[in-house]
Amino acid sequence: MCMAEARRERFEAQVLPHLDAAYRYARWLARSADDADDVVQEATLRAYRSFEDLRGADGKAWLLTIVRNCHLTAAKQRQRRNLVPLPEDNEEQGDELVATTPDPQTLAIHRDEQRMLQRLMAALPDEQREVLVLREIEDMGYREIAAVTSLPIGTVMSRLARARAALRTLWLQEAQGEPHGVR
Repeated sequence: MCMAEARRERFEAQVLPHLDAAYRYARWLARSADDADDVVQEATLRAYRSFEDLRGADGKAWLLTIVRNCHLTAAKQRQRRNLVPLPEDNEEQGDELVATTPDPQTLAIHRDEQRMLQRLMAALPDEQREVLVLREIEDMGYREIAAVTSLPIGTVMSRLARARAALRTLWLQEAQGEPHGVR
């Protein structure tokens, strides 16, 4: 086996299993499926090019760090061009839910809650949403989040606490039908 083939196999074993997590993270960062696709494609290419720099066995945190950096680079480029992404009308929300029963009412309730959660999370400041997604959706530990975001662990913990409190407040306001800034 040649060195290039061995490198490719190690890359496939250590990094590629985390592509779904990379896409979910990019999707939350970019707020657009097309932008998330571009970010993950660029991140995967960069990861492969610099695979020899991976130290240790935590390919997930390493790949998500690259995804974050690619997103930030793409956002800066868009900002320089003054492009504002249009909302995606054709994008369906709630398809990721799998009904445990064939009951349509239960499915509709779950979809409404998922849409509300997505809308409320989108209302959070970027720095809060980012750590919340990494912790609660990607199930990363504080140290891993600190590594991905290049923040001190104490900052990660405080942002996470603020994000949870803000999300809880928004959720309760929505559930009680109180007016708020989300919509």
